Amino acid sequence: MPALHWLDEVPERPLAGNGGGCGDWLWSSAVRMEVSLMVVAGLYAGIGGFELGFQRSGHRTLLMSEIDADAHKVIRHRFGDVILDTDVLKLAELPEETEVVTAGFPCQDLSMAGSKQGFEGEKSQAVNALFRLLEARRVPWVVVENVYFMLHLAGGAAIAYVLSRLEGLGYRWASRVLDSRAFGLPQRRRRVYIVATLDGDPRDVLLADDTADRTWPALDLRRPIGFYWTEGRSGHGLTSDAVPPLKAGSGVGIPSPPAVLLPHGRVVTPSIEAVEHFQGFPPRWTSALRTVRHGRSRWRLVGNAVSVPVAEWIGRRLLTPGSYDASNDRVLLDGARWPRAAWYMGGPRMIATVSECPLRTRPGRLSAFATERWPDLSKRALTGFVRRAYEGNLRYPAGFLTALEANL
Repeated sequence: MPALHWLDEVPERPLAGNGGGCGDWLWSSAVRMEVSLMVVAGLYAGIGGFELGFQRSGHRTLLMSEIDADAHKVIRHRFGDVILDTDVLKLAELPEETEVVTAGFPCQDLSMAGSKQGFEGEKSQAVNALFRLLEARRVPWVVVENVYFMLHLAGGAAIAYVLSRLEGLGYRWASRVLDSRAFGLPQRRRRVYIVATLDGDPRDVLLADDTADRTWPALDLRRPIGFYWTEGRSGHGLTSDAVPPLKAGSGVGIPSPPAVLLPHGRVVTPSIEAVEHFQGFPPRWTSALRTVRHGRSRWRLVGNAVSVPVAEWIGRRLLTPGSYDASNDRVLLDGARWPRAAWYMGGPRMIATVSECPLRTRPGRLSAFATERWPDLSKRALTGFVRRAYEGNLRYPAGFLTALEANL
């Protein structure tokens, strides 16, 4: 194994003026780190969203396991001396030093856009490798991220499977849906996060912070409106002053960054550097894939990534837990709809009374970006969306489709 590489500084995040910050809980890049506070093994690592967030909060990533060859190029470029494993299914064991396992396991079979086969799907079977590794070595902390739809797939069977496996291994857990907009990103991205532990209280990490009265701007043509140009009949993803959830690609496998209707009427698409920022990465994070051949991979890998500021917040709460008040919580009954937040401490599973927004940060705003520099959405793509929108039964804000048609 390579020698541990201690950070001289915490990498600085993009400033709030470029689309929103994450609050004053972040450390400055001037702070010197002399020790790594926890050792992390990142499974299904992608381009390192979990690992970068945990690095910013002071932790050290020792191992990253990822099967995608293009993701390897990004990992080697950005995490020079980590142990890089190519297939979690073949990983024999976790490093003995591991204190935290992060896992953003494949979501294609769990998402609204995927096959919806749940854990019977071929791609999601990889999650069982996580439990095999935990059976061999009980790591103190486990942090999992996946799509919001896993709460509803087969009546909640997908998330119940994950949590039951953790309980069987002796872990207590807390789960929560978090919206990336609550962390200063101009992206409406609701994801399920699970924090599990053998020794501590996971509620104090994932549930202690809450901003219950947080609201988002209403759809208004005076603000930028993000939407999926590849849809129109059954979905559109309209989001005010932000983009809908970034995706790996369209149903036919082409890169599909969201479109944005600007207040003066242009319809544009963001650059790959802007989209990297929408996930909390520094610009050009995936620049190791700048060649034409790798163009699609950049969009796909960024679309699949974990939002970095969310991982950073969890990493900081692992170091300095809060204090969760469970006095208003109630028992989660068998067969009940799975809630957006819950916990288990060895007794009954409980419903947590927290929102999707833990932090009162300044929200990320598309209107803070230099959107005038973004390229126009092609006439062909825009024509297709408008046609599908009129054919479908979805509702749109007054004047929205008219504004799109003006570009044609």
